[in-house]
Amino acid sequence: MAISVESIFNERKYPFLFALSFLFICAGLLLLTNNQYSFFSISDLQRVRAISTSTPPQPPPPPPPEISGVPVTRPRTGMVQEDVVSVNGDDDSSVAELNWELCKGPAAVDFIPCLDNMKAIKALPSRRHMEHRERHCPEPSPRCLVPLPEGYRVPIPWPKSRDMIWFDNVPHPKLVEYKKVQNWVRKSGDYLVFPGGGTQFKEGVSDYVDFIEKTLPIIQWGKKTRVILDVGCGVASFGGYLLDKDVITMSFAPKDEHEAQIQFALERGIPATLAVIGTQKLTYPDNVYDLIHCARCRVHWDASGGQPLMELNRILRPGGYFVWSATPVYRNDERDQSVWNAMVDLTKSICWDAVAKTVDSNGIGLVIYQKPVSSSCYEKHNENNPPMCDIKEKKYVSWYVPLDSCISQLPADGMGNSQNWPDPWPRRLTSKPISLPTELDSEQMFYEDTKHWSALISDVYLDGLAVNWSSIRNVMDMNAGYGGFAAALIDQPVWVMNVIPIHEPDTLSVIFDRGLIGTYHDWCESLNTYPRTYDLLHSSFLLGNLTQRCDIIDVAVEMDRILRPGGWLLIRDSMEMIDKLSPVLHSLRWSTTLYQGQFLVGKKGFWRPT
Repeated sequence: MAISVESIFNERKYPFLFALSFLFICAGLLLLTNNQYSFFSISDLQRVRAISTSTPPQPPPPPPPEISGVPVTRPRTGMVQEDVVSVNGDDDSSVAELNWELCKGPAAVDFIPCLDNMKAIKALPSRRHMEHRERHCPEPSPRCLVPLPEGYRVPIPWPKSRDMIWFDNVPHPKLVEYKKVQNWVRKSGDYLVFPGGGTQFKEGVSDYVDFIEKTLPIIQWGKKTRVILDVGCGVASFGGYLLDKDVITMSFAPKDEHEAQIQFALERGIPATLAVIGTQKLTYPDNVYDLIHCARCRVHWDASGGQPLMELNRILRPGGYFVWSATPVYRNDERDQSVWNAMVDLTKSICWDAVAKTVDSNGIGLVIYQKPVSSSCYEKHNENNPPMCDIKEKKYVSWYVPLDSCISQLPADGMGNSQNWPDPWPRRLTSKPISLPTELDSEQMFYEDTKHWSALISDVYLDGLAVNWSSIRNVMDMNAGYGGFAAALIDQPVWVMNVIPIHEPDTLSVIFDRGLIGTYHDWCESLNTYPRTYDLLHSSFLLGNLTQRCDIIDVAVEMDRILRPGGWLLIRDSMEMIDKLSPVLHSLRWSTTLYQGQFLVGKKGFWRPT
């Protein structure tokens, strides 16, 4: 006889079935809720909450000066089929009307909007301080797509790429001819080959690196000294060879000085960026680099009252070193001696100590300066020249901020004691960063964030998102937080540029303390890098706040510009943001797949509009 639901209630039959059913329902709800948020870190949840409650963004820094057919990827292990969705989406009207065009002009294949704004550059009243190599972003942001160089092909994989790249990918022959005697780079058939030479590297960069450590053994490459800045880096062979010693180098040079040298570096798989010490601060925090290097970098350190060297002093860690290899160090002609005397006076005025000076067997010399660890030398100055910077005036991150003519304050803890040096590498990657805020819960949040990213990378990113990691070398985290994403990838053959958006909490010092590199940036503008320079772009809950200030189409155009054909995009965000971005990516002929309702994986193809 059939049993009705009503009879079950009335006769109180099968109580076990009711209890069991209730337990199943509760367990199901718990799993669904946990599935949605199991991959969120504390910082991610804070971002989601801020977006959902429409928390206004932080006050922006000062503005810049005014100048008049899709394939569906298959899931790999770690994700069940039901969690994977091909995101084809119905394009909204604004996206459906997009009609992409190629950027025009003879230099379109290397177009960098904020560095190639010729209208603004021509209107500059002066170029004396390299103003023409600084950022001048066009308004509105251009929505053209950069063309591919003729003959472009998938880059040579790391580590082979350190020593050779495809010529057709970076077809710039002038540097080969200009620097052939110094052995920077040479052309060999279809390849550009990098022998490891340089202006100051007569016996090769490897011997030069060893020579520095022999001159001052306390430098301890890869232990005490982990994060360095190479000013005027050439093709970044210095930083490339230091990777073998567990040292990561931010190599930089201006655009078009020595034709495409930074593009060569990034094509090789070596960290590098476009920058210049001109009239504005570099986009790094105070007191973060363990060592700064300059080998014939063509910077006039005593210009404008010593502003360029005071900028290095700002970003150099207390107790950190400046290695300067240039002709004034070891030549005695009148011009070089004049430069040397000016450098002696300037370094003395900012309390740098010359801890070593030597010449190698080839007659190439260098001097190593050390920044003080305490303020005692500054306090003994009879003259306030240069003066100490007023700490109250430091309101913003170094983004479109003029250079100082003062000595930056040394960091101190809450008791006024000098800040310690970070732990030796690799312990500093996971130990408490010395610049971590002093709030009671910040240390716990840091360790939980580290643990979260370690689990997420191993359980999901490396094996569950159908990404071909063997093809990836250059990685960018567009919203890096504490740098947990990069830290969790430390055993992979990749390097990560950690970006802290200027309207997000400033955690960039923490990233450097961990032995990683990064920069400030505003994603409503183009990045200081050449097209096709990154293999993977990653962002975690970046788009919500960002799209309150600029159009998601412009953000997608910039992603398309800097990502290589065949490169990957990993986005963690709300479905609202994913639904906005996906149609734009499809209009660019990218393939996209959604995992777990929060991981959007995009892959850029070779398509360009005709």
